[in-house]
Amino acid sequence: MAEPIYRQIADDLRGKIETDEIAHGAQLPTESDLMGQYDASRNTVRDAIRLLTTRGLVETRPGQGTFVVEQVSPYVTTISDPDVGEESGLCRLELAASRHNSDGAHPTVEIQRASGRVARELHLDQGSTVISRRWKRYIDGAPWSLQTSFYPMRLVEQGATQLIQAADISPGVVSYLKEALGIEQAGWRDTITVRAPNEAETWFLRLPDDGRVPVIETSRTAFDQHGAPVRMTVSVYPTDRNQLVVNFGSVPSTGNAAGDRGAPGHPGQKSPRTPSVAPVQATGLLG
Repeated sequence: MAEPIYRQIADDLRGKIETDEIAHGAQLPTESDLMGQYDASRNTVRDAIRLLTTRGLVETRPGQGTFVVEQVSPYVTTISDPDVGEESGLCRLELAASRHNSDGAHPTVEIQRASGRVARELHLDQGSTVISRRWKRYIDGAPWSLQTSFYPMRLVEQGATQLIQAADISPGVVSYLKEALGIEQAGWRDTITVRAPNEAETWFLRLPDDGRVPVIETSRTAFDQHGAPVRMTVSVYPTDRNQLVVNFGSVPSTGNAAGDRGAPGHPGQKSPRTPSVAPVQATGLLG
C-alpha cells in the first residue's frame, strides 16, 4: 500500500536536509511553493511539515517561516567523574581542554527550607535550613545546562562561610570543604532521570515549547568519610546538545577532545570509586 502523500513529501524533504541540499539553518520553501512543487493541498503540506517538526528536523518561527534545525555537535560530559557538581572554576578548566568558552557568571545563592526530595537526600528534617547555589551554564554563548547544589546549614555554622557568598568557590567545593572542615568526599550516589522540561528550563535552554526535546536530570548526593550526606547537586541538560558518559574502572583516553574533556586529568586513570547509579525516577528539580 502506498504511503500517504504527506509522508512522501516529508521523506523527500528529509532526504534533501540529510544531503545538505537544504542546509541546516536554511528556510524551507513557503507553503504555497511546496504546494506547487508537490502538487499537494495546503493541509497535506502542513501535515508533512508537522511530521518533520515532530522528528526534530525543522522548526516553525512565528512570523518568519519554517527553518531546518541547526546541526549541533553534542557536548560530552563524563558524569562518573568525582568532581561533577563542582563550580565554574573547574568548568572553565574542563572546557579549555576542548577549546570551548564557558560563562556562568556568579551563582544565585539562597537560604531555603528543605522539603521533599532535598530533605530526604540530605537526611534532614522537613523545614531544616539549607543553602542552595544555582548556576546557569553557557558554552560559546549558548545555554548548556542548569545546576543547583544544596548544602546543610550546619556546614556554614561549622565555618564553611563561603557557601553563602554569591561567588565562585575555587578550586571547588570538594576541596574547600576538605580544607575548611576536614570533610572528604568519600562516595556519591547518582540518580538519572529523563523528563519533559518545565517552563523555566524551556525558557532558559531555548527549547521548543511543545516539549518535544526532553532534558536529562542528574542528581548527585555526596557523602563524607563518616557516611553523612553533605551535598545534593541537580544538573539539567537538554538532550539536543548534550551527551553523558559513564566510565568504570581503568578507561584509556578516547583520543577525542570532546570525549576526553569530561574528565580532565582522569583519562587512562582508574576511577577512585565506582559510581552507584540509582534506578530512573520521574522526579523534578525539588520533587
